[in-house]
Amino acid sequence: MNPEIRLTVAIPTYRRAGLLRATLAGVTRQDFPADRYEVLVIDNNSPDNTREVSAACAGGVPAVRYVLEARQGLDHARNRAIAEARGEIIVFADDDVLVEPDWLRELVAPLLGDPSRRIGAVGGEVIPVFPDGLPPWLTGAHRPLAFRTDPGPLPSHQTPMGANLAIPKWAFARCGTFSTDLDRRGQALFSGGDGEMIRRLRAAGLEVWFAPAAKAFHQMPASRLIFRYATRHAFDSARSRVVDHVAGLRAAGCSSWGYLASRFGANLLKTAAFTLLALLSLIVFRTGDTRKCLVRAWRSCGYLYQILRSSLGKT
Repeated sequence: MNPEIRLTVAIPTYRRAGLLRATLAGVTRQDFPADRYEVLVIDNNSPDNTREVSAACAGGVPAVRYVLEARQGLDHARNRAIAEARGEIIVFADDDVLVEPDWLRELVAPLLGDPSRRIGAVGGEVIPVFPDGLPPWLTGAHRPLAFRTDPGPLPSHQTPMGANLAIPKWAFARCGTFSTDLDRRGQALFSGGDGEMIRRLRAAGLEVWFAPAAKAFHQMPASRLIFRYATRHAFDSARSRVVDHVAGLRAAGCSSWGYLASRFGANLLKTAAFTLLALLSLIVFRTGDTRKCLVRAWRSCGYLYQILRSSLGKT
């Protein structure tokens, strides 16, 4: 372990002070040397007591610093963290994750053992947990990443999540910061900045690794397990996938028209099929199946909506 390297754990946050408190408790109790990392809370205009929660941890070791980022958007907050970070490796964590004491050590180990600078990012396992229980109709909808069982590089079709991701600062100097065009703003769920960042790192010839032992337990409270949230998330995540895929094709110098046309036709059929299945399930009083089918139909609507926008050159 290089004694000269310092880390910054960056936690962008918006309106989740209660969950942030538990995240900070875990992040500040790592079995990593406390004088070799700082914790940076980037408050993205939260209307709650995020500042007070951060201040309660300000006097500890490792130090917790609070920064207000007024420009609304997750990637604005991430870029502010890059600008403010004092560490040479920046570890991004969501404001609603719980981590074990070995999390930080396991996540940054590949980067600390990479003097040749061939690794541009390391992602850790993200495991959904349900403190308020999981409704039966959502069983199977949330799964861990489980890309591989040992630390190592990922193939190009696998992308780690920004909820648990370490990137050395030199990689941002080389490849640029997060794109704010693919942004999650406030409570909107459209995103994709982390996937686009990973694609740029790979395009620069850098490896992207996965560290399965670096576990982050992603809390899914009851407010995110209701039908309204599930449909909104399905719609926006479908939009994000289209934007990310189209950007990848164009970056590779390929036309996106074939992809857009094929996905449009497929999702038009899926929308009709899942809507019909939802109606049939409702008739026989299978309300859980009705919800599942409507969420799938709404995801297909998200694809259709964004395919039309992307065909016009919009995000």
